[in-house]
Amino acid sequence: MYLTFESQIGNSGMFRPEMLLPMGLPSDVNVAGYGLSLERPTMIRYGIDNIRDMFGPKVDLQMIYNGPICRLDKVKS
Repeated sequence: MYLTFESQIGNSGMFRPEMLLPMGLPSDVNVAGYGLSLERPTMIRYGIDNIRDMFGPKVDLQMIYNGPICRLDKVKS
């Protein structure tokens, strides 16, 4: 799925047979999977240009603490 400015907000694909066989499905069955991500619409909504600003080892924790996306309260010890 694409928005008018060609920003990807979803993904789709076919499941590989080795994923389906352990689930008891016959080898001649084809299964399609699809979904919308939460990351891309969140990036669009909050004006975040790079997904690495939201996830990974270099994320700016101050942005996460101060931002409206989530609240991380300190636990009293």
